[in-house]
Amino acid sequence: MPVEPSARAGGKGRRLLLVRHAKAVPKGRVEDFDRPLSDRGRRNAPETGRWLAGAGYTVDLALCSPSRRTRQTWELIVPELASPPPTVHDDRLYNATPSGLVEVLSARGGDRGSVLLVGHNPGIHELASALCGSGPPELLERLREGFPTSGVVVVDLADGWDGLTPGCGSLKDLWSPSR
Repeated sequence: MPVEPSARAGGKGRRLLLVRHAKAVPKGRVEDFDRPLSDRGRRNAPETGRWLAGAGYTVDLALCSPSRRTRQTWELIVPELASPPPTVHDDRLYNATPSGLVEVLSARGGDRGSVLLVGHNPGIHELASALCGSGPPELLERLREGFPTSGVVVVDLADGWDGLTPGCGSLKDLWSPSR
């Protein structure tokens, strides 16, 4: 069972779970915002939920991009969780840059110990890479290689949501479904 981040750093520790949306249909068939999940995406998203539940991760708040593919991903993850968190769909998360993601986390994180964010590449991968200043070398190498669809990056943070800076986090876990 993962150690809860609040057990460290005098109770100020936080945990960020970044989830890349599941595989969507190719670009060009519909407007990007309205792209639905592909068959593979609909299969993989529930696997992500099962992994989160099986790994013992709990979440106090879920932040989700309002795009169709991110909403569908989250809707397929939720039934697999023992205690689904409240969810906020924030327009600022759609194709956000890392600084945009940090802005939303700072504004919405509050005193929550654990926040899950469902978003898009390249911003979510760039944020994960920037935050992870430490962690197991093999996980850091895998993160450098990419952030697959339906993947999860778990980052432990020593401080609150308003203190997110490059290198401030430790990569705790990284998972993606088999292809």
